[in-house]
Amino acid sequence: MGKHKTYNNKKINSRKVCISIVFLIAIAVGIFFIFNNSSNNNDNGKISTNGENQKQEEPKKDITFKVTALGDVLCHNTQYWDAQDKATNTYDFSYVFENVKEYTSAGDVTIANLETSFADAPYSNYPTFNSPASLATSLNEIGVDIITTAGNHCLDKGFKGLSETIDVLEENGIEHLGTYKTEEDQQKLFVKDINGANVAFIDYTYGTNGIPIPTGKEFCVNVIDKDKIKKEIQKAKDAKVDVIIACMHWGEEYHTKQTKAQEDLADFLFQNGVDLIIGNHPHVIEPFEQREVKMPDGTTKKCFVAYALGNFTADQNYQNTRDSIILNLDVTKKADGSVEVSNVNYIPLYIYKNPSLSIKKFKLIDLRKAIADYENGTDKSIGVTAYNLFKKELSQIEAIVGK
Repeated sequence: MGKHKTYNNKKINSRKVCISIVFLIAIAVGIFFIFNNSSNNNDNGKISTNGENQKQEEPKKDITFKVTALGDVLCHNTQYWDAQDKATNTYDFSYVFENVKEYTSAGDVTIANLETSFADAPYSNYPTFNSPASLATSLNEIGVDIITTAGNHCLDKGFKGLSETIDVLEENGIEHLGTYKTEEDQQKLFVKDINGANVAFIDYTYGTNGIPIPTGKEFCVNVIDKDKIKKEIQKAKDAKVDVIIACMHWGEEYHTKQTKAQEDLADFLFQNGVDLIIGNHPHVIEPFEQREVKMPDGTTKKCFVAYALGNFTADQNYQNTRDSIILNLDVTKKADGSVEVSNVNYIPLYIYKNPSLSIKKFKLIDLRKAIADYENGTDKSIGVTAYNLFKKELSQIEAIVGK
């Protein structure tokens, strides 16, 4: 008989068991992945009824930042002589600002206006100002972030001096606008991120004291021209900035009240989209005010203008020219798109020239503090003559802008 092939029943059963186990494991793994993916989607909240993922947008919030605004930075020859170390022929202005640094460095952004040049020596006085670069160093040390340079003295040392001034500011870490070394720079919109708000600054002057703007370099200074201003504001709108601040070199020198021309120009700026105006040039303080402005579409919006803040540094002797204020404003870009200026306050200052000193005579005085210190006896260095002077100057300031 031929041989018959026989099969081992135990082996067959073992193979069946193995196949079944593998099959069950595969089913279990598949179920795990399906369940896990479903859980993740539900946890992320991204499953929609139509099966498409949807992103949830964050609600818009109010953004607030503090603006600290200073007046004109002038430097007469008496001031740079006072700051000079003749042994080393160097200049140090830091002592002038010792009493006010805590205020000038307190804002989210601090802005001042330049009324001199920082060109190469020799230095010069009125009518064409040129000052030591160390003044810019001191301004940086007290917290000045931005200096506006479009002014009637910006071409006192020509285009070369204008360019050197820009270089000095940049070397000292101070941002600037209003004058430019190239047309490309002039075309750039100045936008600064402040606490998450995109803030555009523009800066224009009424003129350059009759000094001609160099032919072919018309870009070097922003002179007030409504068409140009309107185009720059539109550029800011197109960039979807949150706030527009205009810095204006305008007004009549030594007038403690704004002119009709200033008021009209302020209306033009507001109606075209500016939210806040900081003015300078008159060398005295002029009022500041919150204004309700009627817009071209018939709606109204609240705006704020400070017409002039006085001389932050100078050695002038006309009435009110030694007074200035440090102006503080809270600016809020609201969730609904409107802009609000609130918590408006100021520190009244006086440029004191101490007759009892031979050097380092100039110092900015916080008038309210100096008066209080004299009255409560905490400062013995203030004599009755200075005390009465400070009270008189404070009274003049409060008569212009209120208490």
